[in-house]
Amino acid sequence: MKQNKIDSKFIINSAMIAAAYIALSYISSLLALSFGAIQFRLSEALNILAAITPAAIPGLTIGCLLSNISSPFGIVDIIFGTVATLLSAVLINLIGKLKSKAIPVLAAIPPTVLNGLAVGIFTVFFTDGKATIITFGLTFLSVAVSELIICAILGAVVFIICKKYNLFK
Repeated sequence: MKQNKIDSKFIINSAMIAAAYIALSYISSLLALSFGAIQFRLSEALNILAAITPAAIPGLTIGCLLSNISSPFGIVDIIFGTVATLLSAVLINLIGKLKSKAIPVLAAIPPTVLNGLAVGIFTVFFTDGKATIITFGLTFLSVAVSELIICAILGAVVFIICKKYNLFK
């Protein structure tokens, strides 16, 4: 019977994280900040939750998948953006197992790099062959910087609040 409670709690936490990710992505998209070379997708601050609970891995992945359905990049973002989020969540979960006070800073690295690469590659595919390594580099840099700001600053706030109030325990 105890096993069912653990599974139910995991599923509920994953669903709550997915719902929060979708809601924050929707708010960001209303502000035209969810897609493109400059992204301030508020939902990316939730990536830090993978350092606290493994339930965040499916929650973030499903939230990203459903959020990316409205992406102007279409199926490319749905697939590769979601894979970038999944890989980031797995890496952040591993970072969360470290005994370090630098977890919020370290956890910002995977989504910064992986989303920068993913969106940089989208740019190359959607410029009708006019993209250059400079286009890729500039897109990577702008997405990475905006991702780093959201993940490191807002993510740290999320991390502190979750730890202070023992959320997801």
